[in-house]
Amino acid sequence: MHQLNEFFQTIHSFLGGHQWFVFFLVGTGVFFTIYLKFPQLRYFKHAIKIVKGKFDKKEDKGDTSHFQALTTALSGTVGTGNIAGVAFAIYMGGPAALFWMLVTAFLGMTTKFVEVTLSHKYRGFDEKGMVAGGPMYYMKERLNINLKNGKIIKTGKWLGIFFAGATILSSFGSGSMPQINSITDSVLATFGIERIITGAVLAVLLAFVIIGGIKRIAKVTERLVPGMALIYLIGALAVIITNYQNIIPSFGAIFSNIFTGQAAVGGFLGASFAFMFNQGVNRGLFSNEAGQGSAPIAHSAARAHEPVSEGLVSILEPFIDTLIICTITGLVLLSSGVWNEKFDNKFQNTDMIVFADTYNEDVKEDQKAIFNHLSNGISLPVFNGNLEIIDGKIQNELTIVHARSIAEDIEVLFDDKPFSGKINITDGKVENGEANVIFTGKSLMHSAPLTAKAFTRSFFGDWGKYIVSIGLLLFAFSTAISWSYYGDRSVTFLFGSKYVIFYRFFYVVGFFFAGFTDTTIIWNLSLLTVVFMAIPNLFGILLLHREVKSTIKSYWVDFKSEHPDVKIPEKV
Repeated sequence: MHQLNEFFQTIHSFLGGHQWFVFFLVGTGVFFTIYLKFPQLRYFKHAIKIVKGKFDKKEDKGDTSHFQALTTALSGTVGTGNIAGVAFAIYMGGPAALFWMLVTAFLGMTTKFVEVTLSHKYRGFDEKGMVAGGPMYYMKERLNINLKNGKIIKTGKWLGIFFAGATILSSFGSGSMPQINSITDSVLATFGIERIITGAVLAVLLAFVIIGGIKRIAKVTERLVPGMALIYLIGALAVIITNYQNIIPSFGAIFSNIFTGQAAVGGFLGASFAFMFNQGVNRGLFSNEAGQGSAPIAHSAARAHEPVSEGLVSILEPFIDTLIICTITGLVLLSSGVWNEKFDNKFQNTDMIVFADTYNEDVKEDQKAIFNHLSNGISLPVFNGNLEIIDGKIQNELTIVHARSIAEDIEVLFDDKPFSGKINITDGKVENGEANVIFTGKSLMHSAPLTAKAFTRSFFGDWGKYIVSIGLLLFAFSTAISWSYYGDRSVTFLFGSKYVIFYRFFYVVGFFFAGFTDTTIIWNLSLLTVVFMAIPNLFGILLLHREVKSTIKSYWVDFKSEHPDVKIPEKV
């Protein structure tokens, strides 16, 4: 597992974890926001009217309504990114990472508008008469190379194949695996139900929903999304109101270090600007998926007589998902004060490092040294040899870092009892043969468990963690439902609709087994699959920027002729 995790991290460091991808993603959003004159602001009210069905026509073709398409796409984005992802971003980059998540979302409103418009424009229908759409279809039709002698090199077809393959992979690595993993972790911590039981029950429910295809999926999500959002918001507002005195300081923490990086505070060891910026943008993408090309597959199924109206609907998606829900989650984490506190933890081996020397987090030089080891590749000496354990206590003089924090009150257990003996450590990691030995102690938390801790700091008390568990279950399960549709449309593109049933089988099986797989590895895999989809999609929409603009202009001309009494936004 160590080698696999390190392999994923190495690849990610050259792709999504590298600055070029961050600037590529943000730069695309900046370009279209300026090029189209801030459509996320000018078209916002009009988008709401479209969702309400004010301009629908009976003859519109598609499998879902505008509202169903929006809720299906939202169910694909409102998931672990909102509960676990925000906590992970703040845990990694500090409070200001949330600011860059919000910037990514604001720009992503335009990016999503563009990618959905193009995908809806070039959608098709499969052998069963169901809509088959997504970025792979506009790539196939519009990203070919035309030679002077009249020949066409079908580069778009191969780019579409790569995107569809990446989408299938991402449906497991982004839509399925981290979702059920977060659910089972949360349910185990809150209710004490074993991961395998939770995974089995939800896998059966998932199979029942996705076998019905997009129409059943849409019916489920249009009821599930509003309800789950309401439950979560009630619990979140309870925390914020209870800790009202920390609201202004929380906003100060978000905005005060956006260009400088976060200094060490409490158990948090600090973050450079580049590291914080990278974490915020990456988690922003994971949360709202703008530019990734996933949501356009759901929006392509919407009933509409032209593509721009559905593109306008998609503007609302990052706004709801990130600018509202993620902001509220961030305020919960910051106002409650849990983000830099240490809690009793069961250490995950992949998240733990045994250093050869002793370090003190109250000493600035030690803080900087450990942060550089964790984030900048400046290595410190790690421990090799045997740990001497007596009655659960480590006798060696050394430091253990878990969850990017110096661990305290460490106890080593075997079968839930204090362990005595020797444990072999190689390159700072516990040997695989010592897997039955458990390290416990105080360290930082991240992801869903951190958000659950924050939700207990309200007048609901310990009942707050149940809200997180229920909210996470609903959020993450709905995400898995939507991503199954993204994967099955990609299978249709590559092989035809008759092979979708095989994909659905493997999707449900993978969903089940991911319920009891190491969390850290799943998060690192999901980051890779996001990038594999985003890169070809971002290149594609940039190459077709002129077509996007002309399509939008045509939409407003036609709309004005059909609705002369309706006031429209300023033309592009």
